[in-house]
Amino acid sequence: MRFIPVNLSAFMVELQSLEETMALTDLLRDMSRTFAIEELTPAARTVLVRFNPVITDVNILVKQIAALDISITDIKSGQLVTIPVHYNGEDLVDVADYLGVSTDEVIRRHTSNEYQVAFCGFAPGFAYMVSKNAELNVPRRQSPRIRIPAGSVALAGEFSSIYPQSSPGGWQLIGVTDTAVWDIYRAEPALLKPGYRVSFVDARKATVTHSLPRVQAPQKEVIHSEDFTVLATGLQTLLQDFGRIGQSALGISESGAMDKAALRSANRLVGNAINEAAFEITQGGFKAQANCSMLVAVTGATCVLEVTTIEGVKYSAQQYQPIQLARGDIIRFSRVTKGVRSYLAIRGGIEVAAVLGSCSFDILAQVGPEPLTAGQTFAIKPLKHQTAISLNETPMIDYPSTDEVVVLDVVLGPRTDWFTAQALHSLTSQLWQVTAASNRIGLRLQGETPLEREKHQELPSEGTCVGAIQIPANGQPVLFLNDHPLTGGYPVIGAVCEYHLDLAGQIPVNAKIQFNPIGEFKEFEGSHDAYANN
Repeated sequence: MRFIPVNLSAFMVELQSLEETMALTDLLRDMSRTFAIEELTPAARTVLVRFNPVITDVNILVKQIAALDISITDIKSGQLVTIPVHYNGEDLVDVADYLGVSTDEVIRRHTSNEYQVAFCGFAPGFAYMVSKNAELNVPRRQSPRIRIPAGSVALAGEFSSIYPQSSPGGWQLIGVTDTAVWDIYRAEPALLKPGYRVSFVDARKATVTHSLPRVQAPQKEVIHSEDFTVLATGLQTLLQDFGRIGQSALGISESGAMDKAALRSANRLVGNAINEAAFEITQGGFKAQANCSMLVAVTGATCVLEVTTIEGVKYSAQQYQPIQLARGDIIRFSRVTKGVRSYLAIRGGIEVAAVLGSCSFDILAQVGPEPLTAGQTFAIKPLKHQTAISLNETPMIDYPSTDEVVVLDVVLGPRTDWFTAQALHSLTSQLWQVTAASNRIGLRLQGETPLEREKHQELPSEGTCVGAIQIPANGQPVLFLNDHPLTGGYPVIGAVCEYHLDLAGQIPVNAKIQFNPIGEFKEFEGSHDAYANN
């Protein structure tokens, strides 16, 4: 095993084979409480281990994992799922030509060998399946498709998978299935989970149907209370709380509020629990009407707040202070002048159904309450007991403007050694401009000198974290934010330290970033401390 740093609360274990990766994952899942591990993200040749640095000594944890014997571990097999496939994929002929066999032989190999789910990633319900004897190892397409239909059965490298929903992708398409591998309205949304066994059958020759057909979306519950009416949403307004922690086995990242400190402050100002869902408003422009008396608070990105009473009187309200709205009052947000995202919390909380344990909307996974629309109404939760409000909240960060340079501390790894010395120098010495293509998935950056790789082989998919600085083929970094993909196939040169993630989520378009490494890249070796030079 090789242990390489990811950030201050995570490291990556690199192994020699997928079998070793699956074996280690099984062991760590069983022993996660003993080792104080918070979350595991297995991939093709790696396991991303997230831990709590407050209660866990990383060097002791590395030693404990290194001492495990994965050679004698039996990989656990889960339940068998049978999936009928119509083998009519656009790339079926190309796959057969690449392998030097007929299309019938491709179908025979795919249907006569049992697969096992090794891990999930890329998208919710996207399962990476392997078979020891299928002999269907093919490369990804040189040019990814912009849109692959949901249900497409595909091959890439040693893996087979099924696209759970329409999305871009570069896998080779060999067929399609009517079986829904992901349905948020099922009690168990993901049909395929790590360890499950999968048998593909030719739909032309079999009458097999799966026991979990596609489920119709339930009718939305009509809430008659209209305590709060949205009049304008600005660029984008979402509901966000602390996110979906611990859902990586389903292929879902954490998501949640981009500026958690601002969310905590907004909730404290109105006496809510700090993780209560609030409105995350991007770039201002939000407007809403209170249809009853309520206490609200606004934190985060700097903007001017104006309240217009039912009598037409206008007055200014302050951020980071409780704001009492009377029935009929309209609150308006101007365009932000510093930062990107503001947070509006309402005393009692917003009545909304959680999805997979969170009220956050994930724009990549498309999971959670949908983005707000003009005319939408919300009910406020009734107060069960009186709670104290805070009057001493202040911003935790200095919100940047478009003409500022923002310095972000980074931990180098896990793939820093895939890049040239010049690339590492360019990463830290030049400024990176935030482009307009940025969103909650990540900040797309532009610099004068692209980062060149020293190792050019294909990187098997591996886990990524919030703050990861991924370098695609064009050499221009993408800084992953809260709605990032769980796994990625481009090398990550470093990751923003957790204490700067709120700041990263508030950097506006055209602002510039300077990356500041807090130490040299150094893998863990026995008792050696990877952060000894920090």
